[in-house]
Amino acid sequence: MFPKSAPTLLAAIFVAAPLTSAFAQNLKAYQNYDFVPGDKIVFEDDFRADTDGEFPAHWKLVAGQGVVNKVQDDPAFLLTDGNYAVVAPRVRGDAYLSDPFTIELDYFDKAGGYEKINIVLKSGDEEKTIFVGYDVNADGFENNLAATYPGDSEAFKDKWHHAAIVFKNNQIKVYEDQFRVLVMPDAGGFKPKTITIGGIADKDSPLMFKNVRIATGGDMNLIDKLTKDGRIVTHGILFDVNQSTIKPQSMGAIAQIVKMLKDNPAVKIEIGGHTDTDGDAAKNMTLSQARADSVKKVLIDQGVDAARLTAKGYGATKPVDSNATPEGKANNRRVELTKAG
Repeated sequence: MFPKSAPTLLAAIFVAAPLTSAFAQNLKAYQNYDFVPGDKIVFEDDFRADTDGEFPAHWKLVAGQGVVNKVQDDPAFLLTDGNYAVVAPRVRGDAYLSDPFTIELDYFDKAGGYEKINIVLKSGDEEKTIFVGYDVNADGFENNLAATYPGDSEAFKDKWHHAAIVFKNNQIKVYEDQFRVLVMPDAGGFKPKTITIGGIADKDSPLMFKNVRIATGGDMNLIDKLTKDGRIVTHGILFDVNQSTIKPQSMGAIAQIVKMLKDNPAVKIEIGGHTDTDGDAAKNMTLSQARADSVKKVLIDQGVDAARLTAKGYGATKPVDSNATPEGKANNRRVELTKAG
């Protein structure tokens, strides 16, 4: 771990060149995005609960060194000092992944550095690696595949990118930003149970990532879920922190909802916004209402009749999980679609 002086040292890396967020793209760029996260979050960490300059509380160090450091006022996990730095999320049990599952994170492609991040899928002593960067590679599988991010490689560098992986029915899909970059139709029967994250890093060129989320489930279609349970819980609609602005990578979940509503024109729904218990209860209620209203507006913009939609904020009054753990809070921060009328 770094001493307390580390944040100043690492922050200096970024002074010369301001970082550009991939999230500045508008929703139209994501119109064909079809990634949808799993139903139940088993791990989530945005590093906001960690102290600058310390190793994050919800991670295990496997090799190398690492530290939480603010990058443009946003906390990130920086891996350093390791020919191969490796960390693992602290999740209960040694088999927290099940088919299907999804993995998401934002990573920074630093020019002159390793320029990728390694997501290692593990099952006991067996390991398979997805290398995510401008070039995306799968290694260790029966049929290794590779693909390239659309666009210019130089424009890709020195930016944050959103990466997402879906494992479902022995198939793997890898997304970066709004693109589905790689599809592996057959994982050879490999059944991942846990993951690690890592790569080659040093103090001058750290590996940087944030907003990590691992979720399981998601194998039932929406109308069946609505018919069976009377509601749909989605964690695929994401918002800026403490804001009602919808992030563009939410378009996969939104498109799925729009299709369900257009295929079933008699269905009316209430859009419910829910938060965790952090912060002021009244502000959470206001925020959840604003978020529900934002989702309603996006659905209307996508061609859904406004008369079929209502929006209501519930704040933290209807938890579905414990608010004592990060993953419990993540499950409580959600949008619920409830059958109405």
